[in-house]
Amino acid sequence: MVTVGRLLMVVPVVWLVTAEHLQAAFWLFVAAGISDALDGYIAKNFNARTELGAYLDPLADKVLLNGIYVALTLIGWLPVWLTALVISRDLLIVLGVILIQRRDPVFRAVPLVIGKLNTFCQILLAACALAHGGELVDLSEFVMVLIAAVTLTTLLSGAGYAVQAIRGCTAERPS
Repeated sequence: MVTVGRLLMVVPVVWLVTAEHLQAAFWLFVAAGISDALDGYIAKNFNARTELGAYLDPLADKVLLNGIYVALTLIGWLPVWLTALVISRDLLIVLGVILIQRRDPVFRAVPLVIGKLNTFCQILLAACALAHGGELVDLSEFVMVLIAAVTLTTLLSGAGYAVQAIRGCTAERPS
């Protein structure tokens, strides 16, 4: 249920960013993060994991994060190439998994440490760009460092998932 709430936050957050109400967008993004943490805590500690939740939770996170990246790019706070890189990596991972699962229905991409680091860097960049743009705190230099970190971890995690995809394509088919 909390995941659905995060999905519903996408439109208001993106609107707030594009309307350049970055301070309000920052606080709504923080609320989404708290919601995500609460959702994870409940799922783990109260045995409330579901197969639907396993798909919706990362989808909600990616839709919200990618929406913020697009909105921040539209108003000039993030470079176009970075947003294109981040979204392209996500789309290639999803497309790759779908194509491999057509050949091998039991294939599952294994989450990589570099992928988790990439997600952390992406979230931190979004939060810092919103806080800086909303004039909550001057983070201009840190935003530049995070752009480099997101670029590097996006490329490395994309390469890691590409290796998994190649192995998945070249593995023997299950009988």
